[in-house]
Amino acid sequence: MQTAQSQTKMNGSDMTHILYFAHDLADPAIRRRVMTLRAGGATVSLTGFKRADNGLTDVDGLASIDLGQTADGRFAQRIACVAKASFTLARKLSSVKKPDVIIARNLEMLALARRAVIHFGADVPVVYECLDIHRLLLNEGLPGKLLNAVQRALGRNVKLLITSSPAFVENYFKPRSGLNLPVLLQENKVLALDGDDMTAPSPRLPQAGEPWKIGWFGALRCRKSLQILADFAAKMDGKVEVVLRGRPAYSEFDDFDGFVERAPHLAFHGAYRNPEDLASIYNDVQFTWAIDFFEEGQNSSWLLPNRLYEGCLHGALPIAVAGTETARFLQQRKIGHILETADVASLETLFSELSDASYLQSFQTLAAIDRQQWITDRNDCRELVRVLQSLTMRTDGRPVDAVPLMALSGRTS
Repeated sequence: MQTAQSQTKMNGSDMTHILYFAHDLADPAIRRRVMTLRAGGATVSLTGFKRADNGLTDVDGLASIDLGQTADGRFAQRIACVAKASFTLARKLSSVKKPDVIIARNLEMLALARRAVIHFGADVPVVYECLDIHRLLLNEGLPGKLLNAVQRALGRNVKLLITSSPAFVENYFKPRSGLNLPVLLQENKVLALDGDDMTAPSPRLPQAGEPWKIGWFGALRCRKSLQILADFAAKMDGKVEVVLRGRPAYSEFDDFDGFVERAPHLAFHGAYRNPEDLASIYNDVQFTWAIDFFEEGQNSSWLLPNRLYEGCLHGALPIAVAGTETARFLQQRKIGHILETADVASLETLFSELSDASYLQSFQTLAAIDRQQWITDRNDCRELVRVLQSLTMRTDGRPVDAVPLMALSGRTS
């Protein structure tokens, strides 16, 4: 039975208050999620960790509660920081009013969210947002078994799982995680709140003597991709240029800046704002590198990356490798280019067969797809908040329009 307060929320006269636990306050995905929730009509309180390479204190104008500093790629150090933060969490959250919903981004933040429930009260529903499957969760040995056991324990009273690819559900959450939660698919679409991104893209053939351009944008963490792209650009000797933009995971490279500086026809142009700068950076290239080997055969094979949606929205033809969820996604829509193997030889074959006419035909096929497939608009934001809001009104833990995880059998388009 709904309370008067719950009915008021459903009617929209009282804003849902969401406490968001972020693993990395500087991650652009955190900013987009905060923007999404606020555009959907929620008020957001934000807390989380900083990474060693940033001093971020607010996200999109929202002051955050700093839980400490973690280091990229150092899992044990992050666990120690979580343990330390758990002792001071109640004090740091003392100025935050009781939330209607708590969202925890990644497993370590789920541990802190559970501590927050003790502080605020057991009636606050917790949502587990997991958009990547860490390799340790897939470890077949004792470390993997222990971490999965921790996840099952922390997820026991969670009300909803948010993830970004159906392959994560099919390959990990359903058969291996032991979690039995409703699941909500939130693809890594482009946040488009003002309708600007609904303008159809235009083809951009290179001018005479200019190279084709491949863009690799976003979280740059794949050493193998960098090597392939550098070797290919060198082999093509000016006929193809590779443009890198975003946030390099320096812990994954021996010398990212030095390597890029020495590589011919490959350039790094720094970070950008997402979604504000997407149109300008993607309009500068004809192709999007949508291949990732960071956790090859596991997370990298299952994800649907941000750059896939960003590139397609702005008319940059995606390049994927066969056997991945990204390739399946492209095959369903008959768009982009799929390499049988991701190597220099396959790229040489692709570009040796490329002509102005074949590029324009591929571009038109991509541009003809409904733009709604690539974006999250204000209606989508409101729907997400409505689903989260429903968690506070139901006693069975089943939100409106969520799908029971263990019963999920098909893929979404």
